[in-house]
Amino acid sequence: MPRIQTPANIAAAPAASQPLLSQVEKQLGVVPNLFRLVSLSPAALEGYLGLSGALSKGALEAQTRERIALAVAEINGCDYCLSAHTYLGKNLAKLDDAEIATNRQGRSSDAKADAAVRFAASVTRARGRIGSEDLAAVRAAGYSDAQIVEIVQHVALNTWTNYINNVAETEIDFPVVKSAQAA
Repeated sequence: MPRIQTPANIAAAPAASQPLLSQVEKQLGVVPNLFRLVSLSPAALEGYLGLSGALSKGALEAQTRERIALAVAEINGCDYCLSAHTYLGKNLAKLDDAEIATNRQGRSSDAKADAAVRFAASVTRARGRIGSEDLAAVRAAGYSDAQIVEIVQHVALNTWTNYINNVAETEIDFPVVKSAQAA
């Protein structure tokens, strides 16, 4: 049972959030519970959609973004985000089950992506206070400083969604995947 009541549909959301939720529905075909939950604060929904949209146009490919999301969700023990990104990883980013399992461990079978995922996992675990060797490793794999900034932003955005879902105990509306952290 959610600890923060999620609006049942777009019409039940605050008026200022309704146009934003309609855009989500137009883009995705549905409005996942996370978006309806965040719609309780129109400012939070606008901020989330703005940052998410901007990052989707960044230098990191969709597969790497999903890999990072999986690693961060596992570290933060967020079953909602782990379920959502497992679904998105399989169906949109076309990651296979073995890669998703590896991503959940903070790694990747793809050499370049592995550096990004390891870096993202280090940033998450260390709350940004990484060692110089972490930064050197991601640079050595070919990531520019701009891409490193984007990796950190993806960690921050995913951590925020992990935290709001963990606080609210958002009902999972994807095939359920449980994190080892939640077990």
